[in-house]
Amino acid sequence: MIDLVRLIVWTVVDLFRSWAALEAEILTLRQQINVLRRTAPKRQTFSAIDRLIFVCLYRLLPGVRDALAIVKPETVVKWHRAGFRSYWRWKSKARGGRPTVPLKIRKLIREMSIANPLWGAPRIHGELLKLGIVIGQTSVAKYMVRRRDPPSQGWRTFIRNHADGIAAMDMFVVPTISFRLLYGMLIMGHGRRHILWFGVTTHPTAEWIANQVTEACGWEQAPRCFIRDRDGAYGEILIRRLRSIGIRDRPTSPRSPWQNGYAERLIGSIRRECLDHVIVFSERHLRHLLLCYMNYYNATRTHLSLEKDAPVSRAVDRAGYILCRPILGGLHHHYVRV
Repeated sequence: MIDLVRLIVWTVVDLFRSWAALEAEILTLRQQINVLRRTAPKRQTFSAIDRLIFVCLYRLLPGVRDALAIVKPETVVKWHRAGFRSYWRWKSKARGGRPTVPLKIRKLIREMSIANPLWGAPRIHGELLKLGIVIGQTSVAKYMVRRRDPPSQGWRTFIRNHADGIAAMDMFVVPTISFRLLYGMLIMGHGRRHILWFGVTTHPTAEWIANQVTEACGWEQAPRCFIRDRDGAYGEILIRRLRSIGIRDRPTSPRSPWQNGYAERLIGSIRRECLDHVIVFSERHLRHLLLCYMNYYNATRTHLSLEKDAPVSRAVDRAGYILCRPILGGLHHHYVRV
């Protein structure tokens, strides 16, 4: 770059010099070149600036090839052609094209394709348009997750699609203040983990259990499958009643309480949150406690498995004063806005 600046400065200075001085300088420079050519190595090295200067001079005045001494004229022509190719390669580079898809939208496309394995590019593209995201369908297909196997739902989705038609039943024992034993029967639905029925008795018989199932499920809204354990209290009467209602009886394997995990976990919650903190006086008292807990459990209590919602979905209140209402004598509380 310094050599180029010097060349420009001397070019401007030469405009104000006489022809005799210029001719004398030219002869002196030629003689110096002859001396350097005899003593210098045969192969000279040239920087990019040196090549640019020779190419520019050749471009302006092609006749300067006759004055070249340290480089061949064919070399300057080759440099000129290489510069020509580089220039047009740069000028022909695409300046526009499709705009790049933001990273957030690409992640959204991947998440939608993973969460909805049965959706193709047109379906995801339609959903994006409804969200106000303008993007081409080919771009959607480009950023979707590739699958080797045919699209299929996961086991979690398969189970959730059948949860509304599954109910579970289990029994538990509660001691009273007089050391008598009361038997409670729980019936719950798997769809929203809601409690369908509580029954209390001192002598659980197969006929009583069958009547409780009829009261809980009815004849019109009966579930398709009923999960229970192999307790001896479930006799032939219960099995015939289930078949007459149209319910498929599904007893668990022997010594396998995990196969009825939802009901077992719910009984544990009833004990931890209610029965372990009160003394039951009678059958009527226990039925009252269980009904109060059922109302609290179904309509108020939030669940992790339901994304912090209650089995009977609660609306979000954003305005008003917060009021605290005691439940089960203050054992739990319900917070609302009024």
